[in-house]
Amino acid sequence: MSPRRIRPRKISDPPVVSGMIPYGSKLPPGKPPAVFLGLEEYEAMRLCDLEELNHQKASESMNVSRPTFTRIYSSAKRKVASALVEGKQIIIEGGKVYFDNDWYSCLNCSCHFNHPDKRLEVNSCALCGSREIIRCESYPENPSGNENCSNK
Repeated sequence: MSPRRIRPRKISDPPVVSGMIPYGSKLPPGKPPAVFLGLEEYEAMRLCDLEELNHQKASESMNVSRPTFTRIYSSAKRKVASALVEGKQIIIEGGKVYFDNDWYSCLNCSCHFNHPDKRLEVNSCALCGSREIIRCESYPENPSGNENCSNK
């Protein structure tokens, strides 16, 4: 039996930095070990520890179940604690995520895409470069159709 398909997690904004490097390390010289923090783990910590949301509200914000959110948050805390205690570098990247902003669909190649920087205007398809794009109301749950999309 194969595991369940992982649904993309909704992230409000990308992190302002892509990681952290320890200062004044007493580790031997050379490449320091690193901890990889997924974007969904970053978002879970941001929602709980910075925005002070409870797990239920934070899980709704990320469009995941509360138990799933708790697993993501616990993993993030373990990784950050390991980095702090063991003097490891933190690298924030990866994960099956989408950013909470405008979505577009390309009429040429049927690609659904968005841009993490909400301030930039989207004029062409991220995949094929076509200007034949339409704006979608939300993240396309049905990638094969354009029912929640309209002309830009």
